[in-house]
Amino acid sequence: MKNILEMLEASAKSFPDKTAFADIDHSLTFKELETEARRTGSYILDRIYEEKKEASFRNRPVAVYLDKTCHAVAAFMGVVYSGNFYVVIDSAMPYDRVNVIFDTLKPVGVITDRKHSEAAANLKLSGETLKTPVMYLEDMADTDVDEKRLGQVRSAMVDTDPVYSLFTSGSTGVPKGAVISHRNVLSYIKWYTDTFDITDDTIFGSQTPFYFSMSVSDMFSTIMAGATFHIIPKEYFAFPIKLMEFLRDRHVNTIYWVCSALCIVANWDMFRYVKLPELKKVLFAGEVMPMKQLNYWRKNLPDAMYANLFGPTETTDICTYYVVDREFEDHETLPMGRPCDNCGVFVLGEDGNAITPDMIGEDGLSPEGELYARGSFVALGYYNNPEKTAEAFVVNPVNNAYPEIVYKTGDLVKYNSYGELIYITRKDFQIKHMGYRIELGEIEAAACAIEGIKAGCVIYDSEKDKIVFVYEGKKLDEGDIMNRIGAKVPKYMIPNIVKRTRSMPHNSSGKIDRKWLMANYETMK
Repeated sequence: MKNILEMLEASAKSFPDKTAFADIDHSLTFKELETEARRTGSYILDRIYEEKKEASFRNRPVAVYLDKTCHAVAAFMGVVYSGNFYVVIDSAMPYDRVNVIFDTLKPVGVITDRKHSEAAANLKLSGETLKTPVMYLEDMADTDVDEKRLGQVRSAMVDTDPVYSLFTSGSTGVPKGAVISHRNVLSYIKWYTDTFDITDDTIFGSQTPFYFSMSVSDMFSTIMAGATFHIIPKEYFAFPIKLMEFLRDRHVNTIYWVCSALCIVANWDMFRYVKLPELKKVLFAGEVMPMKQLNYWRKNLPDAMYANLFGPTETTDICTYYVVDREFEDHETLPMGRPCDNCGVFVLGEDGNAITPDMIGEDGLSPEGELYARGSFVALGYYNNPEKTAEAFVVNPVNNAYPEIVYKTGDLVKYNSYGELIYITRKDFQIKHMGYRIELGEIEAAACAIEGIKAGCVIYDSEKDKIVFVYEGKKLDEGDIMNRIGAKVPKYMIPNIVKRTRSMPHNSSGKIDRKWLMANYETMK
């Protein structure tokens, strides 16, 4: 295959009447998905040609401004049929952030629905009213499929053409749009489906938003394997009983969630109320998974497979993984594991020299270094952002024989005695306190293992030189918390401040919102 549309068409032929994607109100079979996508692609081509007067207008960004529904998936595929690439814009995203993205993106069109017509009218480009065509799903429904034009577009496609761009936070406050190609997706999804045995019997319960890279794994593996993808209503994660009943009633057997979502089930002891005998695969990524909560899952679903996946948006989704194959204490941390097939990783120390598993010392660990990724998973770069692209997508510093572009992740890692990679922290999460270099992730693992703590986050106030631990859970004695943390980490790593909150704040991706905590921890009561 050289194009993701071949996956859709193959599944539509093999499983025409099988449910492909379903939300709480609607569903699409594979054949319906293909047909709706073709109609959408034909409509886009008509509008773009009408507006731009360019017969060969392709490989341009089209923004998709919709809720997370099965029809959004059809819109994504329709954009690809038109020869362009889609950019997911969260319908709940603040206008200011959307407009910042649009200033970089300059989309040639926006797909939305009548429900969001008023919101779409408020979108701007460079402070002015958006002049690019706004296209509505309702208008596309009765469009005739233009097979001739779709065929002409398809014949010109190559596997390095972009499929989508996902915008992630930037260190300067300006989002960066990682551009992912057909080759990236095809290579990555082959690994994902092979490794986790994703087949037409797989039934996903999808948690992550479409603008988050984790959703790529579920969505495209569903299309490739002929699986079924159920969209879990976001509000169900605030009502765990409904969440568990949804998984049970939809016969979900595979989930791939952020760790915070798994912790909700554990913290509320939900297996006490609802059993999930059909759930056989529990995959997670996006954050460090607290072992206390994972051990709860393993106790209640002992026969399920558990896997810790690690990777940035810039490697399509994942570059290393670890299938849990041994016991861990509550205070321990899961390894990142090993590189995915067809995705090479290597570690470089501060001196630029390679760190390898044979450099493990008496403590069972290698020196730490920065993780780099190479191979077909690595994105094309950032859209319309050559400066940030040049910083992160660099010529392999250990390969002088020919030019090879690799991704510099910014993640600090080590090897353990099993030869597995273990995550230390982001480079920007590493601090210097009391003359010591400290990894906040290590403190967090020790703190979150304390009985009675449901969720926690360690942040560093550089202006006050204070380590701060914020937690959700039972009201515990501050001195007792510090003593327990001190039993796991050196004295200089014990937090200076402990704050309790009724509910941890989460960002739009479902992760703990560290930026909000940094700005507000002092006023928390």
